[in-house]
Amino acid sequence: MPDTHALLSSLSRLSLVGPVATATVALVGAVALVVLLVAARRSSRRALGIAGAAAVAGTLGAAGVVWAVGRPLPLQLSEVGIAAVAVAVAGTCAAGAAVASRRGRPVPLSPGRVIGADGAVAVVAAAALSVTAVVVVNRDTGRYPTLGSVVGHRPPAAVQFVDFDAVPGPQHRVLSGTPVARVWRPPLRATRDGLLTHVTIPGARSGFAARPALVYLPPAYLDSPRPLLPVLVLVAGNPGKPDDWLGIGLADIVSRFAAAHQGLAPVVIVPDALGADDAVPLCLDSRLGNVQTYLAADVPAWAAENLQVDADPRAWAIGGYSYGGTCAVQLAVNRPDVYPTFLDISGQDEPSLGDHTETVAATYGGDERAFAAVSARDELTGGARPAAVGVFVAGEDDDEYRPQQQRMYAAAAAAGMDVRYYELPGPHSGRVWTPAFARELDWIAVRTGLLAP
Repeated sequence: MPDTHALLSSLSRLSLVGPVATATVALVGAVALVVLLVAARRSSRRALGIAGAAAVAGTLGAAGVVWAVGRPLPLQLSEVGIAAVAVAVAGTCAAGAAVASRRGRPVPLSPGRVIGADGAVAVVAAAALSVTAVVVVNRDTGRYPTLGSVVGHRPPAAVQFVDFDAVPGPQHRVLSGTPVARVWRPPLRATRDGLLTHVTIPGARSGFAARPALVYLPPAYLDSPRPLLPVLVLVAGNPGKPDDWLGIGLADIVSRFAAAHQGLAPVVIVPDALGADDAVPLCLDSRLGNVQTYLAADVPAWAAENLQVDADPRAWAIGGYSYGGTCAVQLAVNRPDVYPTFLDISGQDEPSLGDHTETVAATYGGDERAFAAVSARDELTGGARPAAVGVFVAGEDDDEYRPQQQRMYAAAAAAGMDVRYYELPGPHSGRVWTPAFARELDWIAVRTGLLAP
């Protein structure tokens, strides 16, 4: 008899976004669609017409709600995803029409209530189409990558969550050198797992009221002697919170990196750059809040006081996806003395609330010159030459942000910055953000002096 725990673990790891799952769902959806068409064939034209109209209206309504809630993010479902939602809505309406027709042999629902066989078959087919739509949309968004993640059983990462009070304090024995990997020799009883913790980083200079930050400490940080490690600051998207980086795969990616490099990895700080889920202060010092000062002054000052890390700016990098990507390039251009290395994944070509005029009015009272003086693309176009090195990444299917990334990259390259740009398959979602971060972590480690070139 097979081990039940092993069986459940295997099922938990089944991919919901891989090629096997995609092919299976496509087959189920196609069969369900054919069955539904056969079952609903004897419904009246009027009923089917109403079903089609309801499908269009329902899909457009759902798209409008998603856009309004996520603004300024665009609706980022693929054409296949939108079609799957439309077909599922249409199928539900068509099933209703088939049920109302009561065609076919009676099928009991409950005592005293029956429906026609055609209606029963149509309901099952419509349910299958709805499940197909959910799986297709999940593939686009990457929200639940495995079967286990649906019920919260994500693959365990080699990292532990602790209270910040449990984080080891300063050590007298510290190894320093560049690259760190050249001077680091792990002890015989080296720590295997890293730590994750939450901590509130106060806005001492900025006055910005941030929510608790997420901090990752690699295994080597917990060893003795302790290597003096570089710092990677990451910013999440909007709407969002620091812990959203866990959904992007932060714990798993940095844990695998540390395991491959004798416990070495950057110390990762994910500060809150929003203040609230529905806030959009744009990583500027403006009427919306002094987020630039918070990220460029308060966060490094807190790290210097509370963590034992390399304080040299060359050992610091900033990165992010979507809103966080925009923040990364903003800080690199405006404060290259703090963040000379940046990773901009799916960011915008200027800080935005969704409309340029609205943004300038909200941040600087309509003063275009004041906005241009802090907007990274305007600064670069105007002659700024920041001593920063960076990478721009966009999704091939991201029709909203990909052109903006291209414009931002062109401005940076024209200004003489050492930058790269490339695209990955996928839309404006974790399908791009996760592999981009994993792919560039080695480069960041080299840039910040952790690994040799």
